[in-house]
Amino acid sequence: MNWDFIREYIPLYREAALLTVRLGLMGIVFSILTGLVCTVIRYYRIPVLRQIASVYIEISRNTPLLIQLFFIYYGLPKIGIRTDPAACGVAGLTFLGGGYMAEAFRSGIEAVDRIQTESALSLGFTGGQTLRYVVLPQALSISMPAFMANVIFLLKETSVFSAVSLMDLMFTAKDLIGLYYETTECLFLLVVFYLLILLPVSLLGSLFERRLRYAGFGN
Repeated sequence: MNWDFIREYIPLYREAALLTVRLGLMGIVFSILTGLVCTVIRYYRIPVLRQIASVYIEISRNTPLLIQLFFIYYGLPKIGIRTDPAACGVAGLTFLGGGYMAEAFRSGIEAVDRIQTESALSLGFTGGQTLRYVVLPQALSISMPAFMANVIFLLKETSVFSAVSLMDLMFTAKDLIGLYYETTECLFLLVVFYLLILLPVSLLGSLFERRLRYAGFGN
């Protein structure tokens, strides 16, 4: 193991990790918002929009992120829509993650007993208030394990950003391997930095799940 090489290129990996985390978090936030919108549309069974949301979910969950990135980065310019690599990465992650988040939230809503909704409506709550104050809090707590699994999955999926020339961790590792042939050292740094990103998220997710169970939510 060439420790001098590792020490020399740790700063480069650190910059790549910061880019990976920044774009990954942006994609996750937009995925959550997209998933919530799709969930609300399907919850209220809004005509036309419900079918569109269902088709979107199936397409997003059944196509690889790499293909989605290629379509956004190389396909959309054919019709005049151009994006820079960072925007392409966030858009691709949002498109992919929105479908997974929508299904996680849907499973949580379906686990909430129907009598909860009926009781809220009988007390004078509107449909929107019932969803906001009664259904969603319970659904989100129930879907927390799936939600955290999706967050970790989306952070790992950032590894394909290198396909659109983003200087993320994977791009940095492949670039250095091509330049210096220090394969073991480059892959070692790659594993270490992904662990530094993903392990705290996994531990935080476990903590959230335990807190929600102690508070009396979920199963």
